[in-house]
Amino acid sequence: MDLHLRDRVYVVTGGSRGLGFAAADALIAEGARVLVSSHGKGSAAAAADRLAGNAAADRVAWLTADTADAATPERLIKTAKDRFGRLDGALVSFGGTPPGTVATTPDDAWRGSFESVFLGAVRLARLLATHLTGGADGRGGGAPAGTGGSVVFVLASSVRVPLAELAVSNGLFPGLAGVVKMLAEDLGPSGIRMNGILPVRIATERVRQLDALSGDPDEVRARKSEDIPLRRYGEPEEFGRVAAFLLSPAASYITGAMIPVDGGSIRAI
Repeated sequence: MDLHLRDRVYVVTGGSRGLGFAAADALIAEGARVLVSSHGKGSAAAAADRLAGNAAADRVAWLTADTADAATPERLIKTAKDRFGRLDGALVSFGGTPPGTVATTPDDAWRGSFESVFLGAVRLARLLATHLTGGADGRGGGAPAGTGGSVVFVLASSVRVPLAELAVSNGLFPGLAGVVKMLAEDLGPSGIRMNGILPVRIATERVRQLDALSGDPDEVRARKSEDIPLRRYGEPEEFGRVAAFLLSPAASYITGAMIPVDGGSIRAI
């Protein structure tokens, strides 16, 4: 299937590793141009170098940016447009929230995660809506298929089912899912699509760190795999392909959806 991504331009936050990197890699493999950002100094540049090894260097740019900073959305959008001349969408990814129960998670952890994860996502989506190309025909007939932009939020299975020892995730991601649904409703007439992805047990370094909290990460992975219908963890590349599809014009009639990439782990209908 041709995803019609060639020469389209996307911002990928949290793109230096894990799920964000996998999505950026999949987009570039389909011919898109990508601006990757990361909070860590030097990590965005290193990720861009790795991505450029899989494609022409002129398809990749990078920016060090903190999603908790109110100036970040404007910097991301300006950099993407200055570098590539257009903007077609974004993958909004933040890495993981800190582990802990409601009782053991201190106020600073809640406050920091709210600023970077929740408010950071809202700010970026709000500004993206004013810069993405709308496709409305001006006569109330809606947007032609494949026009407009696409934004995908990397959320968590806590949107559907609370997760043990991840109180911040349980608190913030269901609210972000509600924001995504509202944005899909508000921006749909302009052809701008908003969706969420719910990854579960994708084999990233972040998941390995979480597994290590319960003991030996290899033993924990083997045990938890038994609870997954496909009996294994997902690979980052499998997540990346779903993200690239949702961002692409090939998914032109999908908006306001929460798409699990979970091997069947989420039992809720």
